[in-house]
Formats: sequence, C-alpha cells, structure tokens
Amino acid sequence: MEMGPTISLPALVTISIILTVSLCFLVITIRGRRIKKKLPPEAEGGWPIIGHLSLLSGPELPHIVLSNLADKYGPIFTIRLGVHGALIVSSWEIAKECFTTNDLIFCNRPQTAAIQHMCYNFAMFGFSDYGPYWRELRKISMHTLLSNRKVAKLGNLYETEVTAMMRSLYLYGEKVPLDMKKFFGEMTLGLIVRIVAGDVEKNKMDGLGVGSSDRWRGAINEFFRMMGVVTVPDVLPFLKRFDGFFGGTDYYRAFKKTANEMDCMLQVWLDRCKKNKGNSCDDDFEENKGFMSEMMVASDRLALEFPAYDADTINKAICQTMVLGSTDTTTATLTWALSLLLNNRHVITRARQELDLHVGRERQVRVSDTENLVYIKSIIKETLRLCPPTALPAPRESVEDCTVAGYHVIAGTRLIVNIWKLHRDPRVWPEPLEFKPERFLTSHKEVDVRGNHFELLPFGGGRRVCPGIALALQMSEYALASLLHGFDIETVPFGEAVDMTGSFGATNVKVTPLQVALTPRLSPHLYA
Repeated sequence: MEMGPTISLPALVTISIILTVSLCFLVITIRGRRIKKKLPPEAEGGWPIIGHLSLLSGPELPHIVLSNLADKYGPIFTIRLGVHGALIVSSWEIAKECFTTNDLIFCNRPQTAAIQHMCYNFAMFGFSDYGPYWRELRKISMHTLLSNRKVAKLGNLYETEVTAMMRSLYLYGEKVPLDMKKFFGEMTLGLIVRIVAGDVEKNKMDGLGVGSSDRWRGAINEFFRMMGVVTVPDVLPFLKRFDGFFGGTDYYRAFKKTANEMDCMLQVWLDRCKKNKGNSCDDDFEENKGFMSEMMVASDRLALEFPAYDADTINKAICQTMVLGSTDTTTATLTWALSLLLNNRHVITRARQELDLHVGRERQVRVSDTENLVYIKSIIKETLRLCPPTALPAPRESVEDCTVAGYHVIAGTRLIVNIWKLHRDPRVWPEPLEFKPERFLTSHKEVDVRGNHFELLPFGGGRRVCPGIALALQMSEYALASLLHGFDIETVPFGEAVDMTGSFGATNVKVTPLQVALTPRLSPHLYA
C-alpha cells in the first residue's frame, strides 16, 4: 500500500522555528508601526461591538458626557460608535488645525439612514458630501440667497414680524404668564416662511396650504428628533441585511413619513411660485419673491449638471435647509439669551440704558438701530458662547489618513468638535461660567462668531461654516433689542431663577418653557 509523503522530526523543528521567528517579526513590525503612528487616546467604557454609544444615550446630555471625558483624557481623544471611530476635539488650537490644515480632509458628512430618507437622498447640501454639487449650492447660498446685500434688504420683513410679535405680547395684557420660547418660535418661523416662500403677509401660511404654523412647527420638531435616531446599519453596516430584526423597518417608515410631511408643504410653496412666475398680472412678484423663486432658474441649470436630482428636488432641498437651519437655532438663541438676562438682571439694566440712549421711548426699535447697539450685540455673542444652539455640530468624516495634534487619524474617522466645552476654556475665557457680555467690549472685542476666531465657533468653521450667520445675527439682535426696549420682564413665579437645562437633539433647546410676565414700557399707540 502506497503511503503519502511524511515530514521528518528535524524538518518539523525547522518549520516551527521559522514560524516562531516570522510571528515575532510580525509583532515587532506592527508595534513599530503603532509607535511610529501614534494614535489618540481612546476613552474607557466602550462596550463590545457598539462601542461608546451607551454613554451618549443619557441621562446626561452628550456634550456634557464628552466634556467630562475631556477632563480625563485631554482635548483630543477617540470613542467608538459601532465600527466607526470618532475623534473628539475640545480645544481651539486643535479645532483650528481641523478647520484649516485638515479642513478639506474633514469635509465629508457621515451618511446615515436618517439623512438619506429625510434629506432628499443627500440633496440637502448641509448633509451632502464635499464635491462639485456641494460647491455649487454653497456658492449660490453665500453669494445670492444669503449675501450681505440680500440680508440687508430683508430689514422690512424683520420689522414686520417682530412688530407682530410685540403686538401679540401687548394684547395678552400685563402680568399674564407667557411662554416666550413659543413666541420666539412663532416669530422666527413666520419670518423664515416669508424669506423662503416670498411675501405672504396677506395669506400667511394658511394661504400656502400649510394649514397653520403648528403643522410646520410639528414637522420641524419631528425632523430634528428623527435626525437623532441611529439605526443598526449606521453603526454596524455588516448587519444591514438583518436590519428588519432590529426595528429598522419601523424607523425607515418614520423617516419617510417625516420627509413626506415636509415635502408636501414645500411642494405647495413651489407650485405657488411657479404659478406666480407665469402670471404677468402679478406686479408684486418680482419685488417680493423669496428664496424659492430665486432658485428656480438656478435649479434648472443644476439639474442638467447633476442629473441625480431633478430641478424641483434641488429647489426644495435648499429651501428645506434654509427653514431647518434658521428656525430652531434662532429660537434657541433668543430663548437662552432671555434666560441668561433674567438670571443676570444687571445686564438688562445696562442694555436698557443703551436702548434709551440710541432709540428713546417715543418709537419702537428699527433694524437700522442695531448698528449702534453694541451692548445688545455683545449679549448675543455671550449667549452663543455659553449656550450655543448646536453644542455638538453635525459630525464630519475624514476622507483620508491625516495627522491632528501629532496623532495619526485614519480615513473614515468622524470628527466631533465639542463647541460647548471649547467655549468654556479658562485659558481663553476668564470666569468662563459667568455671563459677562462686557468681555466683548473689552478683552475680547476683536473676537467674532463668523468662524475666523477658533475660540468662538457657534456656527462652525472651515468650508462648512454656516452660510446664514449674517441672517441669524441680525434676526437675534433685532428681536432681543425690541423685546427689552418694549417691556419690563419678570420671571414666573416672580423672582425665581430660570431653569437652564438643555435638551437632547440636533439643537440645544431649553427643555422647560420660559414663563415670564410682561409690563409695557412704551406708549400704547406704538403697539396698535
């Protein structure tokens, strides 16, 4: 019987030695590479498979959890979000490096199921990847829709909506408890509707088929809530085929329902714009048209250049970006500003002195007055420092390996800049937890919020800095000045401190209502 080949004992010993030496060499090589490419420290507490997701699920708010970890691990460290690594940055020096030297590398967005289903399959440029499509929409936003010239022309709309809010507050009467968070929300939404859909003063939202502002407000709130939903494939892509077992189907159905609700309302606006454009009898159309009308020509051109999206989808996507990017953030800023003022009433006294000096009590504040209201401007800046509306801006994602603060960061790593922590750096901000608007008139007079100073980044930085900064600042400054000028404001119950607890979600909105009682300071005929 013929036997197969055999291996002698010396040969086995030789093979074993070769394998052992090879294994040792491999280990030494891997360790050498790790030493050569130093990785950022990884936070403890990660679970198998899901990583640190459990830490960010409550009860503490994610930006506070990450701030506590920064106290332990330093201003740069990593966590794991399923199979994805995330780089957490909380110092201005490292943020500057990310938004300048490595800005192009960190210019992509993570692609999640929520963004795919609720943002027109990534057509909303705020959530689309960096590339020709993103650059074109960004250019249109910066140089046409949200240019300084365009924003300056919106002054009459600001005055109309803020005056309407002031009149509503006056009609409720004195000493009646009012939730200012709700009033700020209605005013902001009304203004953004007119900016995007055009001058709809006569028919407001009902005439646009929206039904009421409550429907829009509900859709916006639901959008931001659903944007926080993380599906299993978002963090464990290899389980996508089994997503139905983890409730993924229900989430996708909810995503599509939210998207359809917003799309239906945007489509009504678009149909109206098309009808008015073709109506030569509408003499006011050209003068009062909104962003959506201005986008019709541009969207036709873009649809030819980027056939993945049709013209209507591109138009609705950019207008949805405008609505979502302006309403909750501005509402949050105004709510936090008034909350901080009520907890620091000496600041109100100084703001009133400025208003009485530059405006007086014989008329209401005008948009043109805000140029002289430097202390009001500093109040908004200090509010954005202490309570940024987005404490953790939308993550970015690296497209290739890079070096940050001397650490090696691999491609595909998410970048999360903890703005909330960065703004509390005692090296930059003396008494960082105190509300001191005057710091922007003295020691930090030159620091702005437009992404040029990395110590203060409420609107982000780099190529993806928010394009609506000028709009947001003018809205916030004018609305706050009008309220402080027009009313004496007291907390309800009287004398109680305002609860400063924030909420989970894409925007850091105050959890509880902002209950106040108002007493008019101006002559009644000014509210008529």
